[in-house]
Amino acid sequence: MTIKTQSRYASSTERLAARLQENRAGRAVGAYSICSANRSVLEAGMRQARKDQSLLLIESTSNQVNQFGGYTGQTPSDFAQYVGGLAAAKEFPEERLVLGADHLGPHVWRQESAQAAIEKACTLARDSVLAGYTKIHLDASMHCADDSGDRHQPLPDEVVSERAARICQAAETAHATLSAHLPKPVYVIGTEVPVPGGELQGSGAPEITKSQDLERTIEIAKQTFARHGLHSAWERTVAIVVQPGVEFGDNAVFAYDPARTASLSRFARESWHGVYEAHSTDYQSGKVLRKMVEDHFAILKVGPWLTFAFREAVFALAALEEELLSGRGNVRLSRVREELEQAMLRNPAHWRNYYHGDKDALRLARKYSYSDRSRYYWPQPEVAAALERLLVNLTTEKLPASLVSQYLPEQAAMMREGRLGTAPAEWIGSKIQEVLKLYAAACGDGAQEIPAC
Repeated sequence: MTIKTQSRYASSTERLAARLQENRAGRAVGAYSICSANRSVLEAGMRQARKDQSLLLIESTSNQVNQFGGYTGQTPSDFAQYVGGLAAAKEFPEERLVLGADHLGPHVWRQESAQAAIEKACTLARDSVLAGYTKIHLDASMHCADDSGDRHQPLPDEVVSERAARICQAAETAHATLSAHLPKPVYVIGTEVPVPGGELQGSGAPEITKSQDLERTIEIAKQTFARHGLHSAWERTVAIVVQPGVEFGDNAVFAYDPARTASLSRFARESWHGVYEAHSTDYQSGKVLRKMVEDHFAILKVGPWLTFAFREAVFALAALEEELLSGRGNVRLSRVREELEQAMLRNPAHWRNYYHGDKDALRLARKYSYSDRSRYYWPQPEVAAALERLLVNLTTEKLPASLVSQYLPEQAAMMREGRLGTAPAEWIGSKIQEVLKLYAAACGDGAQEIPAC
């Protein structure tokens, strides 16, 4: 995806903004946002959105994709081209695709001075807009190296809004260099969620945002944007991030309780021109997700649950491989589970601050945690090669339907009914779509009846 192709999907951003306004007006529709760079996840998202004829919102975080490559090794332009390439290969129409930059701010460079970190964040904002990103989450909430005060307390709203406005100005300036017919970015402000890539730590349920605090945050942000001449950008601020009490961690999920968010829902209807963006909605039930959309949490972010489903499918295939092929001396087993474990042990940087307990607890968490820190390791060469070997081993064999049913019963049933092909890679995608269908239905797309799970 490049600047030249933006016009082909320009209307998608306007459609997203209009859909969010429909939600605010009382219609129970929304948008789910896929926060992942996993190829299987993105391809599953394209299949689901094509089936539903819906928008597809894909976002990358500032530590995942930035001007220095991030942990994926991709710049915004690289990621945009990567997603565009997948869309072309899957015949997904780019005019229904929206790219978003999540937690765009100083997080990656928070060990530097505020001045240096914000300058880098502004560069990332500029590069993102030039690459075709049109949904920008401005998040300047984290302390930088030279910030004074208690680092365990949030920065003052005035400081956060001032820095967010500077980043917004960079995005607006970048857009001004593009063709006038291209859509202007829409913005999301606020952050009452874990840092990019982080999940809940500890055992307590998260505290729900207070409407009086939210009112103050919005008023300060509005005044700051006005002071910077960002009146138009403020009008295009379509959502604010709040904490609705949903969260997940290593081995816990906190469910949405609409009774506790009644004040927030009322505030959205009466006192805010946008809607809410809800992060960390992973592992909520379909009915809960639907209720969140009805209560004006109109943007539902999902990421780890999708790679969790990917991991479940791969592990199921590995067990199937072991059962079917382990006795054959002429077959080299993939050992994909073992390769993943070794990769995580060689480089614990992505999980050691998130998983806690003794040796056995850590071993289980690396494989099965809701936080799914294993998602960082699938692209590593040894793990990717093992996964490829797994798929080749299973593709060259005729797999007994009863054995497939043991490990992937839903997919086996779909194959019997002719709704799914026989390629193991398709089964992985189908497993991921089990999650996506919940989000599609919750947002008013796809099936009318919300699945019970």
